[in-house]
Amino acid sequence: MASHNFSFEGGEILTGMGASWFVSYAYYQHIDKEHTNWDRVATTQPRISKYNKGKDFHKAWLQEIVNMNPLNLSKNTIGLSSTDIKRMANELLEKGDFQ
Repeated sequence: MASHNFSFEGGEILTGMGASWFVSYAYYQHIDKEHTNWDRVATTQPRISKYNKGKDFHKAWLQEIVNMNPLNLSKNTIGLSSTDIKRMANELLEKGDFQ
């Protein structure tokens, strides 16, 4: 997981699960139940707990992730490119069912 905290509201929660993992799991939850990249880590249960704890921040996190440095987003262990992550985040924002 990341060795720094994101400096926006709820960033410490997002840091605990990883931005790429968050987008992948949110995509699974809201758009495509066939998408399972998020399940490629051994720590899914603690991350799901953090995901649920941070529900109030999901929309803001997605907006932050869309603007993140692609080089940082590509440093994930779930097999997603930064292009994939940003596309998925935008799709989630367009779906519009976040607080």
